[in-house]
Amino acid sequence: MIILKAMSIDLNNISDSSLQYISSYLQRFMPFTIEDVKGLIQYCEIRKFDKRIEIVKEGEIDNYLNMVLKGLVRKFVKVKGKETILQLATEGHVIHSEISYLTRTPSQVILETLEPTTMVSINHKKMEEALASFPKGERLGRLIMSGMFVKKDERRYWLLSKSTRQRFIDYLDRNPHMLQRVPQKYLASYLNITSETFSRFKHLIRETTSNEIVNFPDK
Repeated sequence: MIILKAMSIDLNNISDSSLQYISSYLQRFMPFTIEDVKGLIQYCEIRKFDKRIEIVKEGEIDNYLNMVLKGLVRKFVKVKGKETILQLATEGHVIHSEISYLTRTPSQVILETLEPTTMVSINHKKMEEALASFPKGERLGRLIMSGMFVKKDERRYWLLSKSTRQRFIDYLDRNPHMLQRVPQKYLASYLNITSETFSRFKHLIRETTSNEIVNFPDK
């Protein structure tokens, strides 16, 4: 693994946008002031990677919980030689190998950067220190982990309940920029759509004056 740079966080150098990403994420679970955020991120470090770097390899123990500050990371699993993408994380998204990080067991998933990526990361040992010493730490930790598993269940239900057409429309309606940032085969895998079907849907997209994706027949 190639890390271009890993460093502890200097609060004087962290950008306002980075603080806002972290604050917005934590606010999902409980009230957080900027001072609370600054206290918590002193346990973290900034890590920078070039593109196409495997941050976590299959069989490694994942030691970091990460938030993407800039860039793009995919999480995928290999089954019988086929890659299936489980997550595409952009700015403001949290990504790690949950089971490996929590249970300290070898990871079954792989994390790879698709763009040059900067992340704020907290080591597992530092996380335990933060949860023990930070006033809101224990409750925050429980809420974050519960939230992650809720999101995974929501995604499972979404994949099962929506047609291929609707999954395509829903995702690109919310994330139109991903067509420019992510290779088509990865988007197709993430949406559980064949590459051929994805290509057919892609060529049927047209924008209205309101920049919304128009519905089209699933044929």
